[in-house]
Amino acid sequence: MKKLFLVRHAKSSWKFPELEDFDRPLNKRGKRDAPFMGKLLKDKKIKPDLLLSSPAVRAYVTARTIAEQINYPAKKLQKNEGLYHGSIRELMVSIKKTDKKINSLMIFGHNPGLTEFSNYLTAKYLDNIPTCGIVEIDLRIEDWKEIDEDSGTLVSFEYPKKYFKK
Repeated sequence: MKKLFLVRHAKSSWKFPELEDFDRPLNKRGKRDAPFMGKLLKDKKIKPDLLLSSPAVRAYVTARTIAEQINYPAKKLQKNEGLYHGSIRELMVSIKKTDKKINSLMIFGHNPGLTEFSNYLTAKYLDNIPTCGIVEIDLRIEDWKEIDEDSGTLVSFEYPKKYFKK
């Protein structure tokens, strides 16, 4: 069995309209939520074997922040182009490349792809993974190459607004 965590980037800023979508930073709420969610993972003793992130600024900063909270070495954090606005197909391709020795994988990406992917993998329908939301999925596979539709079970779904009122 493999474990997959889908993490949507923390809330990003629209304060600088001249920036490309790829370069948008986190806003104040995003800077609060990412370390909070990382601490939540740490308190649950969750430390994945591998962290992969979209190279977009908001996703990568979220990944670095959470990595720091769970004591995951920043130098091991990997950027993956297929996670930037990845479709189900692109997410599948990226994940299937993961070494069989990796038992738990955390990916940092974007919507709508992450929500669609969660719904593709599990029988539990989610309307939306909000910013900095984390979906934990147990996969009934022995090798990442076997990941497919309905191969997972949703274990947990955490997001900042469960803990913070606007």
